[in-house]
Amino acid sequence: MTETPYAFSHTAFAADVRERFEALDQGASSGAVVAVAGRVMLVRPQGKLAFATLRDSTGEVQLFASEADTEEFERFGKLRIGDWVGATGEVMRTRRGELSVKVADWVLLAETRHGFGDKWVGITDPDLRYRRREADLWANPDARVALSKRFALARAVRERLWAQGFVEVETPILNAVHSGGALPFSTHHNALDADFTLRVAPELWLKRLVVGGYERVFELGRLFRNEGISPKHNPEFTTVEVYAAYLDYKDMMTLTEELISGCVTDVCGTTSIDYQGRPLDMAAPWPRRTMAELVSERLGTEVSVHTDEQRLRSLLDEAGGAAPAAAGSGKLLMALFDAVVEAEIWDPVFVTEYPLEVSPLARRLRGDDLLTERFEAFCVQRELANGFSELTDPDEQRKRFEMQSQARAMGDDEAFELDEDFVVALEYGLPPTAGLGVGIDRLAMIVADVANIREVVPFPTLKPRTD
Repeated sequence: MTETPYAFSHTAFAADVRERFEALDQGASSGAVVAVAGRVMLVRPQGKLAFATLRDSTGEVQLFASEADTEEFERFGKLRIGDWVGATGEVMRTRRGELSVKVADWVLLAETRHGFGDKWVGITDPDLRYRRREADLWANPDARVALSKRFALARAVRERLWAQGFVEVETPILNAVHSGGALPFSTHHNALDADFTLRVAPELWLKRLVVGGYERVFELGRLFRNEGISPKHNPEFTTVEVYAAYLDYKDMMTLTEELISGCVTDVCGTTSIDYQGRPLDMAAPWPRRTMAELVSERLGTEVSVHTDEQRLRSLLDEAGGAAPAAAGSGKLLMALFDAVVEAEIWDPVFVTEYPLEVSPLARRLRGDDLLTERFEAFCVQRELANGFSELTDPDEQRKRFEMQSQARAMGDDEAFELDEDFVVALEYGLPPTAGLGVGIDRLAMIVADVANIREVVPFPTLKPRTD
């Protein structure tokens, strides 16, 4: 194989060429010479002429080569789909009307040794698409569009939070104490000879920063949950967590709907979009409904966290749901919500007043000690965000952790462990604070209009190949 160049003097992207020379007449030459580079995604030799489709990060432009004018013309016609080339020549429009670069000279920048799928439909095998993502992104332009929307969404989240006075921070991914809410991945730190878990959430660290004087913080980063893989779940995923001193859960609901609807507008240009062939309106404000109200409506009978446990178990059984381990009335009410309400939600709605039993870090609801000032935002049949007025009382937080420890001993593997360092941090004083977590991958699915979370994860988690 001939050694490829160390660099190429690239002067124009495909989109630049199309924009600058859009008005060029059919059969006309522009007099302007450009140097373009990218992958060859289609080659059509036609005797003394050869045409190639060059695709770069901005789009496509045609390369027009001729035996009379193009160096190494015969070799040009033997390029493979996927080869990287750099080409220099005059911009023209062919007699058939195709804007082209008339190739004077060109160079092979990188040779592909693997196929890029069918030249018309790209790579269609799902396992190959996700396992060989670097090929999928070239062979299937829609895949790159989806990822680009995801990246634009992350940028929009950051810019909007910075504009509101939030500071972006970083907190540990290795945790000595499991922070609860999901099964963790475990590892061993050799130097410290201690077991750690990969974080399932950064919220305890972020609240400690609020204690330390950072009154508005956020972290956009990776979380890890040792759970199933599905079109809605990837074990390694991205969230943005937001904490603001002096706010409560009602204030945070307003911030949430404005942040998400604003980011959808930034990426899609509007809040009135389609998702999987169905209209979806993401405009704020969003309805606010209590969990008990929604469950009662679906069942046709009034229930709440105060309903007799046996009655709730009976209703859950009739609905085809399963009671969680060590379930009291709070867990049973939430299980009923999961069984009969979640799949019916389409346009965004805030579900409020979560049971204390399933909300160990949330402040009690003013007026009902069995409920909390917690909300979750649901949209297109799935949870999108979670937030609450944060529990600030260290004594109450210790009791909640102890309750979680009891639940863990009774079989709830997702229960929190007692985090003594966090309790001590609360003893230094946490002002009234509200928190929020938004699933970036799930929101990206909406703005990219894809049904599978793998489409918006650059390299989704896959089972290693053994062949």
